[in-house]
Amino acid sequence: MRFEAPLIRGTLVRRYKRFLADVVLEDGTQTTVHCPNTGSMLGCRTPGSTVWLLPASNPARKYPLGWELVEVEPAVLVGINTGRSNALVAEALERGMIPELAAYAGVRREVKVPGTRSRIDFLLSGHPRDPDCYLEVKNVTAAVSGDNAFFPDAVSTRAARHVNELAALVSGGHRSAMCFCVQRADVNSVRPADGIDPAYGKALRRAVSDGVEVYALRAQVGTAGVRLEQRIPVELGAN
Repeated sequence: MRFEAPLIRGTLVRRYKRFLADVVLEDGTQTTVHCPNTGSMLGCRTPGSTVWLLPASNPARKYPLGWELVEVEPAVLVGINTGRSNALVAEALERGMIPELAAYAGVRREVKVPGTRSRIDFLLSGHPRDPDCYLEVKNVTAAVSGDNAFFPDAVSTRAARHVNELAALVSGGHRSAMCFCVQRADVNSVRPADGIDPAYGKALRRAVSDGVEVYALRAQVGTAGVRLEQRIPVELGAN
């Protein structure tokens, strides 16, 4: 996935109110930009960090710059825009990066979960042998220890609910899976963040034991774009 326009470099002053960040541009101008990430952004919001911003296609937008990347370590870029994770995973599915989910003829997005008010990111259908598969995507950016990425980066009852819904789909005779979209290249595995949200870790392990499939794809992140390039393991052992 290539960015729609060249990115603009700046320095982070602060991130606040979930959707906003103050940034100093290279010409010294301080401006407020849109932050397309409602999570805690643990490890990705340090004042003084170098960030990259995307000009909005609509120049009349209230905040004409959107935050896309942050440099968390020298030469280590992280894509913080959670709105890109579904498109990145869709591209990866087209390239067959998860062979277990290949051979499905149809892919629908934002499909209602049977028996709930929730919607799931993808419904894969038309496999010659396997049942339709409900696929949920989770964006991973931060909470890194060593070369391990962790999810979630804050307590998330919503994330736990999604895991339980996936397990309920399996018990109802469907196939369901979760894909962690890791928008950074400096990690080699994904783990549930038991130290942050132990309830989520328990829910995920229980769901996997009930038949929910879990996958993780790691991205190469650059100022020209983001591309999922490698599959990495999901480690379920308690940390």
